[in-house]
Amino acid sequence: MMMRLLAAAAVLNLVSIGSAQGQATKSVRDTVGVVHVAGRYHLTDKDFLNEGADQILALGSRVIKVWFYGKRHEGPDGVYPYNSQWPKVDSLVEGAKTPYYQELFDKPFTTYVMVVTSLGRDDGYWRNGISEEQKRDEQRQFYELTKHLLTRYKGTDKTFVLQHWEGDWMVRGNFDANAKPTESAFRNMIEWLNARQAGVDHARREVTPQGVRVYHATEVNRVVQSMREDFPNMVTKVLPHTHLDLVSYSAWDSAVEHYADPNVLRQALDFIAAHMPDSPDFGDRNVYIGEFGMPESGYTPDQIRTAVPNAVRTGLDWGCPYVVYWQLYCNELKDPNAKPPVTSNDAVRGFWLIRPDGTKSWLWDYFHDLFEVNSQRL
Repeated sequence: MMMRLLAAAAVLNLVSIGSAQGQATKSVRDTVGVVHVAGRYHLTDKDFLNEGADQILALGSRVIKVWFYGKRHEGPDGVYPYNSQWPKVDSLVEGAKTPYYQELFDKPFTTYVMVVTSLGRDDGYWRNGISEEQKRDEQRQFYELTKHLLTRYKGTDKTFVLQHWEGDWMVRGNFDANAKPTESAFRNMIEWLNARQAGVDHARREVTPQGVRVYHATEVNRVVQSMREDFPNMVTKVLPHTHLDLVSYSAWDSAVEHYADPNVLRQALDFIAAHMPDSPDFGDRNVYIGEFGMPESGYTPDQIRTAVPNAVRTGLDWGCPYVVYWQLYCNELKDPNAKPPVTSNDAVRGFWLIRPDGTKSWLWDYFHDLFEVNSQRL
C-alpha cells in the first residue's frame, strides 16, 4: 500500500515540474487513461462497451481508448460482442449515433481516443496504391464524423482523438519487424494520412469548435529500431511529410522491452517529436503514449511494479498529452482455440486491471491511488 501511494504521489511532482516549465496544467485523471477493447470475458449483463467504460470511470480516469469502426476487427461487434446487438451502419456518423456509442459519449469522460478507419475497404488498402477518388472518400468520411462530433457535443468540453492502429505494422502488411516497407508504401501512407487530416481540418473550418475538440492522430510502434539503427520506419519516412494534430506511440519497444531504463522511452519520445511537425494546439509536445502494458503471465510482480510507474512518470514528465495503459480486461487467450467468454484467470495472459474472476490487480490499485492522490492536490 505504501509503495503504491508513494508512486502515485511522485506523479504530482512531475506534473508540477511540467507546469513550471510552461506546459499547461491538466489533471492526471484527464491525462492517464485505459484501453478497453476485445476483452475475452465480461463481468455484468450490461453491453460490453459500456461495462468497460463504467469500470474505467470507477477507477478514476476520464480518458478512455476504444475501437470504433474499421475492417481490422470487422467493426465493434468483433470487439464488444457481449450483451450487445450491433446494427449495420453505412457511415461513421451512423456508427456514432448507435445507442452503445451514444451512451459512451454521454458519460463523464473528457477524452475519447478512438481507433477508426473509413468504411468500405480494408484498413491497409492504400499500401499498394491510393487513388484520388479514394483520397476524396477518406476526406469525406472523416469530415462527416468530425462535423457530427463538433455539432452533437458542442459545449461538453469533450475531446475526441481519431487514430488508426499500429502504423509500422500497417505499412508492412505483416508483423515482421525486420521487413523493410517499400518506398511506395510509405508514400501511399502519407497520402492516406493527409487525406484523413484534411477531412478533420475541413470540418473544423466549417464548424468552429465551441467547447468540444476533435483531433486526428497517426500511430507509430517501431521507434527504437529507427532511433538506434536508422531503420526505415514511420517516424523518419512518414511523419515529416504529414500535417497531423498528434501522433500516438504504441510504446512496447521502449516502455516494455527496456522497462528498467526510462531513458529509452524518453529518448524515443524526443526522437518522434523531432520528426513530427508541431501542431497549433499541442506545439512540439504532440506525442502521446497510446499503448503500453505487461501481462502477469510473462513478468514478475516486481517487473510490473517497476515498468508501469516508470512509463507513467516518464510520459507525464516529458509532457505527453495522454498516457494510455493496455488494458482493462485481457484480450489475449493462452489457448487460441478457447471459446470466449472465459471465466478462468488462467485462460488469458494477464493484460488486465480486472481479472476474469472479478478480482483486481495491483495495477488497478496503483492507478486508483494515482488518480485519488493527484485529484486531491491538483
